Amino acid sequence: MRKFGILSVACLFLGIVCAPVSAQEFADTIYQGGPIITINDDAPRAEAVAVADGKILAVGALAEIMTHKGENTKIFDLDGRTMLPGFVDSHGHVVMGGVQALSANLLAAPDGKVTDIISLQETLRTWMAKNAATVEKTQLIVGFGYDQSQLKELRHPTRDELDEVSSDIPVIIVHQSGHFGVVNTKALEFAGITAETPNPAGGIFRRRKDGESDGVLEENAFFAVLSKLLGGLGEEGGRAFAKAGSELWAKFGYTTGQEGRPNPQIVEMMKRVAAEGGFKIDVVTYPDVMIDRDYIKANVSSSYKNRMRVGGAKLTIDGSPQGFTAWRDRPYYDPVGDYAPGYLGYAAVTNEQVINAIDWAFKNNIQIMTHSNGEAATDLLIASVKNALVKNGPGDRRPVLIHGQFMREDQVDSLQHLKIFPSIFPMHTFYWGDWHRDHTVGPVHAENISPTGWIRQRGMIFGSHHDAPVAFPDSMRVLDATVTRRTRSGDILGPAQRVDVMTGLKAMTIWPAYQHFEEDMKGSIEVGKLADFVILSKDPTAVDPETIDQITVQETIKEDVTIYKASK
Repeated sequence: MRKFGILSVACLFLGIVCAPVSAQEFADTIYQGGPIITINDDAPRAEAVAVADGKILAVGALAEIMTHKGENTKIFDLDGRTMLPGFVDSHGHVVMGGVQALSANLLAAPDGKVTDIISLQETLRTWMAKNAATVEKTQLIVGFGYDQSQLKELRHPTRDELDEVSSDIPVIIVHQSGHFGVVNTKALEFAGITAETPNPAGGIFRRRKDGESDGVLEENAFFAVLSKLLGGLGEEGGRAFAKAGSELWAKFGYTTGQEGRPNPQIVEMMKRVAAEGGFKIDVVTYPDVMIDRDYIKANVSSSYKNRMRVGGAKLTIDGSPQGFTAWRDRPYYDPVGDYAPGYLGYAAVTNEQVINAIDWAFKNNIQIMTHSNGEAATDLLIASVKNALVKNGPGDRRPVLIHGQFMREDQVDSLQHLKIFPSIFPMHTFYWGDWHRDHTVGPVHAENISPTGWIRQRGMIFGSHHDAPVAFPDSMRVLDATVTRRTRSGDILGPAQRVDVMTGLKAMTIWPAYQHFEEDMKGSIEVGKLADFVILSKDPTAVDPETIDQITVQETIKEDVTIYKASK
């Protein structure tokens, strides 16, 4: 509530001339009692922050901020903990993250306990027993996060091994990359997949000698089957996933989330969830540009409605680097599996489709985010953006490169020249750094995956993401990987590509806010911006960088309202 100071009121009431006195606004809440990192270069730290009507009223010294204390002002004591602006999701999948939150956890350590196919089967059986009512109701068993590179067998499970878990109910397990999956025989029957089913464009049904699928599905083959199986869960299931995903993001300090490749039906379902107050965080979504461009054009908005908006379009050129489906400009180093000599991966779409999609986005001034992992895919993205600029002229469209794992240094130069915003995936250095070093690109080129050092050498800004549900949306794991680049085995992968902690924090706050055209309202603790905050157990700029991953999110605050609080 806005109130004038007592002297100002008296002057107005008596009609006398007084010395100029600025209107004094009282705060709803004053945050103080711990380090406050503002991510504002002009005033990087503060003692206190005053908030009114969900926005930041004042930032500065405690004595100054306490002048905004009124009778009803709440004093929020940080109790030595550290406050930062709420994290902004540079790239993730909130709805699919809900699938992760509600399914069997098939991740390897440190996020799960699966080490081999036997433990994977047992984890599924345990989940089935604990969720018997859900399995009975949905007639579906879902597991998330297996990774053949972390299994003792160094291979994907098969339909036969999932049949051992259940032969009566469809089973689908999703690879941690989100680009592969394995299904049992019942799921193949439900999806209508037979020996005669051809591989879709940009996808593969891996097969046995008799021509039948062995249950392993790559890329568009996987997406098609997953859509059929999850589609059977109906509106209720979709809503549960969307709500659970947004809650998971809030748990890790994100006050803005992203759904990075939905179809129009999913977007409409999300709108209904939003209308019912189902999202406690803001969610910006980028529908698949290959499905319905008229829908995207009609729904793009710069304003949130019920904490949701359509921000632009998503294009996917290739697949997963750790799964050997990213489209490279040179052969994979030592791929594990049945690959022909000189195997380069493959594209999910044609050159013409990519050129056309980016041209359409530029022509209509619609922001487009493009998934591109391999060098060949990024070459095509760069050429397509150049073409679109020639045809449509310059403008503030902020096209985004998603991932860019295997970029060359000359490609970083092109991103800078073309003003393509890089949303980078440094968590790969932790989860798959050893795998990249030994199998995908080899020890020399592995040093430069997720090349944040090259980006900063050029004075460029970037976003660092988790791509959940590829990994948990663990903000401190994101920061740790960006700063240390330490792998699961303890190796440091590419020390020259490391950045300092403050740079890592900017890549999770103000820079992804810029990515989303929201830098005027989010990403830093400054007057006039939303009171979106995250409270951490420790100050990440004051601890040994090797312990960043041990910092925990204590509380997440969206516009002055707590939406997550860690249990004591």
